[in-house]
Amino acid sequence: MKRFICCAVLLLLPAGPLFAQEGARNEQEPSSATSEKLAKKLQNPVASLISIPLQNNFEYGLGPEKKGFRYTLKLQPVVPFSLNDDWNFILRPIMPYISQRNVIGGSSQEGFGDLELEPFFSPKEPGPGGLIWGIGPVFLFPTAASKSLGLEKYGAGPNGVVLKQCGPWTAGILANHTWSYAGSNSREDINATYLQPFFSHTSKSGFTISFSSESTYNWESREWTVPLIGGVSQVVPFFGRFLSAGISGIYYAQSPSGGPKWGIRAVVTLLLPEKAS
Repeated sequence: MKRFICCAVLLLLPAGPLFAQEGARNEQEPSSATSEKLAKKLQNPVASLISIPLQNNFEYGLGPEKKGFRYTLKLQPVVPFSLNDDWNFILRPIMPYISQRNVIGGSSQEGFGDLELEPFFSPKEPGPGGLIWGIGPVFLFPTAASKSLGLEKYGAGPNGVVLKQCGPWTAGILANHTWSYAGSNSREDINATYLQPFFSHTSKSGFTISFSSESTYNWESREWTVPLIGGVSQVVPFFGRFLSAGISGIYYAQSPSGGPKWGIRAVVTLLLPEKAS
């Protein structure tokens, strides 16, 4: 765990100069207006906003006796790049660090999980009807510290997101499908569909109420995992900068045998808005 936290700190160090460049701009507009603007961008997975979420997930009721516990810390920075006047490229790696006990028998495991990479190509301006969208591939790499924490497979597939923002409301869906193409022959092949519908309301103060799901259908075992997630978050000034803090409750409407029953998610996100042109 300490090693992962140190890596996260090293990744965040370059953010300092970018925050400093943004300081003058933030001082020119009310912090509430900036908070609202950033909170709405945060609901858009392909927005022109560098964000560095530290997502803390606590899951309960795992394992054969439903007494297991899993903590997952996900570092998932979102970094947009301007390709030209019309298109952005958004890079989104997701690296989990997992600590669990009583999930596999009475044992405990801790270490990095599998790395997932989600690059998107997205138009800079909304399309017809105000639709915002992005497409790209999804990649899975077997970087887990042990076979108990990962799938031991390389995977890839298509990925896409579509959403619409109207006033304070945001609604959309992110979806992908992953097939395995290499890795350990002793592990089950990956053939999984991921669906993440999301819906939120953001107030003028930057306070957001959100509802979503992060459902997965495993075509090999023909099993659903369906977490229902509801939570709140707030964007606030922070020493001349901005961050978002949020908490959510998670109820698993459906999960495979040994899967979690409920959970809690706490997220702190550092925000680095783009420079004014």
